[in-house]
Amino acid sequence: MSVFIPPGDCPVCGEAVLGNAASCKSCGSCPDSGWSEDTAYDGLDLPDEVFGDEARITMKKSEKPLWKRLIMAAALLAIAILLWAITKP
Repeated sequence: MSVFIPPGDCPVCGEAVLGNAASCKSCGSCPDSGWSEDTAYDGLDLPDEVFGDEARITMKKSEKPLWKRLIMAAALLAIAILLWAITKP
């Protein structure tokens, strides 16, 4: 644990911490948490998936469900056909 006494820049997020502040208003680190990056998200009530395998979570976020991809493909096809019909002499 790092020893930090306000005022100064928060050792976790780098935001300015006032001398009379009980915690960093940006990340929530405080003397009780030891100004620790491990406790920056305490009390946020995040779902357990957030703390899982980072690669798996990133992959889940980037994948769209099949039905959304099919709708997008159908919409693009309809636009292409419409543009072809409009420009056809």
